[in-house]
Amino acid sequence: ALRSRSGRSIINGNWAIDRPGRYEGGGTMFTYKRPNEISSTAGESFLADGPTNEVLDVYMIHQQPNPGIHYEYIIPGDNVISPQLLAHRRPGEPLNGQLGMPESTNQEDEDLHRETDTLTGQSAGTFPVIQPGRFPSHQPEKQVPAVQPPRQNREHNWKQIGKTECTTTCGKGSQYPIFHCVNRITHEEVSESYCDSSTKPIPEEEACNLFPCPAFWDIGEWSECSKTCGLGMQHRQILCRQMYANRTLTVQQYRCHHLEKPETTSTCQLKICSEWQIRTEWTSCSVPCGVGQRTRDVKCVSNLGDIVDDEECNMKLRPNDIENCDMGPCAKSWFLTGWSDRCSAECGDGVRTRSVVCMTNHVSSLPLEGCGNNRPSETTPCNNGPCTGKVEWFAGGWTQCSTECGSGTQQREVICVRKTEGNFDVLNPYECSYLEKPPSQQSCYLKPCGSKWFHTEWSTCSKSCEGGFRVREVRCLSDDMTASTQCDPQLKPEEKEPCNTQDCVPEIDENCKDKYYNCNVVVQARLCVYTYYKTACCASCTRVANRQSGFLGRR
Repeated sequence: ALRSRSGRSIINGNWAIDRPGRYEGGGTMFTYKRPNEISSTAGESFLADGPTNEVLDVYMIHQQPNPGIHYEYIIPGDNVISPQLLAHRRPGEPLNGQLGMPESTNQEDEDLHRETDTLTGQSAGTFPVIQPGRFPSHQPEKQVPAVQPPRQNREHNWKQIGKTECTTTCGKGSQYPIFHCVNRITHEEVSESYCDSSTKPIPEEEACNLFPCPAFWDIGEWSECSKTCGLGMQHRQILCRQMYANRTLTVQQYRCHHLEKPETTSTCQLKICSEWQIRTEWTSCSVPCGVGQRTRDVKCVSNLGDIVDDEECNMKLRPNDIENCDMGPCAKSWFLTGWSDRCSAECGDGVRTRSVVCMTNHVSSLPLEGCGNNRPSETTPCNNGPCTGKVEWFAGGWTQCSTECGSGTQQREVICVRKTEGNFDVLNPYECSYLEKPPSQQSCYLKPCGSKWFHTEWSTCSKSCEGGFRVREVRCLSDDMTASTQCDPQLKPEEKEPCNTQDCVPEIDENCKDKYYNCNVVVQARLCVYTYYKTACCASCTRVANRQSGFLGRR
């Protein structure tokens, strides 16, 4: 990870892993490279041309032994050349191991030498070279020259007959002089035993082929495919590099313009994506009329035809496996009970009752508007003979209707009395408690009020958690319960509303527990994709997986 001293994350910050690419920070642009972890053993890297304008910190997290960090950097530097050598140098002669620049040297070569000195961190004068006949070789300090015997006493001596091949064809290599034993007069090569081995010159390294090597494109490894299935993209890093002094240096890209630049992006496909398949047709609606629900079987199927986990498919494209269904308004009928066996009065006039209710009729062919206004009677008269001193409930007259239009209520007083010849004695209501008390309130209707909004009860919620919806039927009806268009649209009740918005509670597996106290860090670092962490932090990883899938399929 790369971060500035101010705390701003540039690459892989805040426990989030960035994709390989280019990221701006520290006054420059960083190219982040992360090879495929399966097919490559190379590590992550980032590269910037610079210069940086602030201090940047590099962080590394690792579960295995620290693999180490390799780094290169560029610092400003000047070419340091000895003034004494400048006085003796001829055009084209090596200068302490570095080829001096003749007047015809182009700007490109000068730039390369400047880049070489800067990147290696070395000044000129690193490579001493012997050039016989031009200027004397540099002798190391405190080295005593070998004692040479008088020439007239030697019939054979050592002679340089050539040099070894240069170690490189370009970009500054090295070679050594070759000495053989020869006859001093005829210069014929003879066995080395004829010469004094103690006087054989020690070959000194000489620089050779100082001209720069041609630049080339250094091609990095492809990154991971951006998609785990289907068509995705992958990237790789392309750098212009050049060899000099046995080191490969990164140079400006214009030096590689003579070569065709390889592609930095490419399409990729690891496998064909799994897809959603609807395995069954919709079931029948859960209700014969009104609003109900129906279901169907939806599975995630791999390209081999196997049923796999839902996470293998795109959850955003998952077809619904449950939906509401409207079977239309329900036909309704009057449902009646039998008359009560007991008369409301033990003597004199009374009534017998029954229950009358309008309910959905699943088999009737009645019109769909409802039960109608012909409500069957709930009472019928009865008489158990004349009263002689018996107690009974006495009901007074009804009050006025509580509303001027539409449905209202009326009240009346009901008291317990004992009926005698021509008289009534008021008793405590307790005396009549064994008798059925007449109603003291009833509904009333004076005149129509106009059209009103009517609605059914809410349907069952489409989901048990994570937010579903429920519906109801809303109609504008007139006073005679026929469809009308006279209702105020602004007062229309809602026909659909959200429901069960609470979070889903996953099933608890007693064997799925966190073994470490800091499993939240594993979740933040997105390490749950690895089997080890998925097991060691089972509860935390499962909780995150359930949250992402939205518990689809659990109803």
